[in-house]
Amino acid sequence: MKFKKSLVAVLCAASFGGVTVPLAASAADIYFSYAPPANRYEAVPAPRRGYVWAPGYWNARNNRHVWQAGHWERERHGYHYVEPTWTQHDNRWQFQRGRWNKGDRDGDGVPNNRDRAPDNPNRS
Repeated sequence: MKFKKSLVAVLCAASFGGVTVPLAASAADIYFSYAPPANRYEAVPAPRRGYVWAPGYWNARNNRHVWQAGHWERERHGYHYVEPTWTQHDNRWQFQRGRWNKGDRDGDGVPNNRDRAPDNPNRS
């Protein structure tokens, strides 16, 4: 009887750990101790109605930089696409994946739907 209780406790703990590990891993930031190589040249294709071109970038895979070719993203009304970036923090490089942000494209604090010049970051 004591063995069954121990086995049940171990199985419960193992199943709980299996649920929490993927959640923590998906939210983890990606850091490298060295900068990505220079971006490769890619010809930007002609505009496509209803799509936004996401240019190529250096992705992080298996502890190394791997080139990810540019691709089309379906346009999302009310949002703008932010390209993936590598930023340096002290002696480490952090990778931020591409994403869709809602609202203020130029970062001036005025929502796009009320901004007379939503793409002008120099406007005061």
